[in-house]
Amino acid sequence: MRVNMNNVTLNADLLLSEINDRDIRIIDVRSPKDYVQNHIHNSVNLPLLELLSNNSPQHLVKLIQSLGIDDDTYVVVYDNTFGALASRLVWNLLYIGHNNVSLLDITYDKWKLSGYEIDSKNIDFGTRLHTLHINNDILSTIDDLEKKIDNDNTVIIDNRERLNFLEQHIPNAINIPYKIFASSNKILKPQDELIKIFENRNIKNNSEIITYCGSSGTLSGLAYNALKSIGFEHVRLYANSFKEWKKLHKTIVKQDHANYWDLSAE
Repeated sequence: MRVNMNNVTLNADLLLSEINDRDIRIIDVRSPKDYVQNHIHNSVNLPLLELLSNNSPQHLVKLIQSLGIDDDTYVVVYDNTFGALASRLVWNLLYIGHNNVSLLDITYDKWKLSGYEIDSKNIDFGTRLHTLHINNDILSTIDDLEKKIDNDNTVIIDNRERLNFLEQHIPNAINIPYKIFASSNKILKPQDELIKIFENRNIKNNSEIITYCGSSGTLSGLAYNALKSIGFEHVRLYANSFKEWKKLHKTIVKQDHANYWDLSAE
């Protein structure tokens, strides 16, 4: 295997060169309907909705075992939604202790437009055994977040659209909309451009970062991976996000005239 398993994203050309390697598991997180029509050659289907319907670590372990994934299997995840759905699964795999995982650096549409290998076959890799090693260092719970709202060394990032943020958000959060992370061709900008985004907001790489979005941690999952790709080590995902915060009637900040988009830091 010639690919670098330590990268947050994997170049599509590199994946293509190793696409028949049975030690690599390519996961498509789109719906079963989309997967059956066509998908990346040798990929297996794990719809994100199936994962989120039962978000327990034990459930995820059973799912990936059924896809022929053990502790040493290198996993590449893709979607057709600017990397957000795939990012959520990548985070979940990291949370259960599976570190050999990367995001495909392009969407499925980009893969097809490039003329890369696709098919409609449902491949079975058998069942393998995967252990469970929870990594709580990358999860922020509502109790954890409440304790850190006023911590000077903690940066809370809201990754929703600017207007949603201005209408209501968690106290002391700053807004970095998820769309800022993407380039025209890749799900993430080059590293130097991503670094600039955080430098312009005076976010230091030794800070603890907590990301959140609207409901299920997909948009903030993309931010999580963007941060990890440029070397931020202390990043947590508030997976239940603003939906839980609001449901539990926690303090919310509102903007009276939420009618503008601020890109001054770009």
